[in-house]
Amino acid sequence: MKKILLSFVLTVLLSAVAFADDKQDALNFFNSYVNAANTYSPTVANMYSSNAKIIRQVVKPDGTTVNVDTDTATYIKQMKLGQAGAKLRNYKNNYSNIIVTDLGNGRYKVSSLRQPSGESYKLKTYMIVKKQSDGKWQIVEEMMQTKVQTFLKYAKNS
Repeated sequence: MKKILLSFVLTVLLSAVAFADDKQDALNFFNSYVNAANTYSPTVANMYSSNAKIIRQVVKPDGTTVNVDTDTATYIKQMKLGQAGAKLRNYKNNYSNIIVTDLGNGRYKVSSLRQPSGESYKLKTYMIVKKQSDGKWQIVEEMMQTKVQTFLKYAKNS
């Protein structure tokens, strides 16, 4: 009986350590994403799953929001176009209030507040990351608020 109980306790403890490691790995992946994005690295494009759900939540001047969904390929194309101008302006994002939540099935939600360089406001953002079968982490969903109103032209009328 003692052996069974000891086995059970060890299994629970080892599982908890594995989950804690994955949670830390998810945070490390997020930090590597922030570093790659802020240094305009082309590796950012490889951090997204090919079928990631990408949401830009446009914050209108009156405070209401509109979600603008796009596919990964379109988002990566737009991101690459925008990187040149961002690099010239030395544009960066600073992230605070970072919280990692285990969603189950190997998925972790990394929520934070994003402050664009030169701005005093902070915007909500989250990404859901998942470890792939090859051990590589990828973004499978991302929501990022923006005050850039031109994104509204891509909003689908419901």
